[in-house]
Amino acid sequence: MKRDDVIAHRRYVAVILAGGSGKRTGGGLPKQFWNMAGRSVIERAVDAFEQNRRVREIVIVSRVDELSMVEELVSKNEWRKVARVVAGGEERFDSSLAAIRLYEDPATCLLLHDAARPLVSQRVIDAVMDALEVHDAVAVGLPVVDTLFRVAGGEVIEVPERTSLVRAQTPQAFVLSTIREAYERALADPCFRATDDCGVVKRYLPDVRIHVVPGEEANMKLTYPEDIFLLESYLRRQEGVSKVGFRPCDPRSGKQSSNP
Repeated sequence: MKRDDVIAHRRYVAVILAGGSGKRTGGGLPKQFWNMAGRSVIERAVDAFEQNRRVREIVIVSRVDELSMVEELVSKNEWRKVARVVAGGEERFDSSLAAIRLYEDPATCLLLHDAARPLVSQRVIDAVMDALEVHDAVAVGLPVVDTLFRVAGGEVIEVPERTSLVRAQTPQAFVLSTIREAYERALADPCFRATDDCGVVKRYLPDVRIHVVPGEEANMKLTYPEDIFLLESYLRRQEGVSKVGFRPCDPRSGKQSSNP
């Protein structure tokens, strides 16, 4: 199939990466299952792609011991676009690989999104897909507002120019052949380590240009316990919801913990 034909028939698949253990949020129920104004964090992330008219299919990648929890959410919400719920692995890149290996069609484009980013907007999703019409790899980023230091041995060794830096967000999106080839090369490298899919492409396919589209502050990642208060603030602005505490919630029972 010629490149122009592939572009004309591109099929956008959202991959929700929900394999995190939530260690930095203090353990317990993983952060993607925390309750956020009546819905779990992962439900809000999936909702965003379910509602997008151009996303054709959704895959959710979860830890093996949480697959049943995710499947219950899929059943409860009756999401039409969720085609598969699959197990990831020990590392984040294992989850990306699990999704990449599901597809063969060269017209497929994967939008890899953190389940812990529940407030991704339709504008960001559409901007990423628009960019994929021209580019084979797309990132989402926000300007860095703080001065950054590069440190070694407790000393500042460099002060990078912040105008050239952005804070990475998701979804990170790729034409299937590009991300697959990058990972094939990466897996052949005995020193391979990765926490970011764009990083894999940049290192192993250095000639591929990674286009960056503007992100949004609300598209933040739930990482630390205090992040929940900021997410709550963004959610109130977006939906006008009343103040609802973010507390761990087991979707199997719908009961919230008394501990924030």
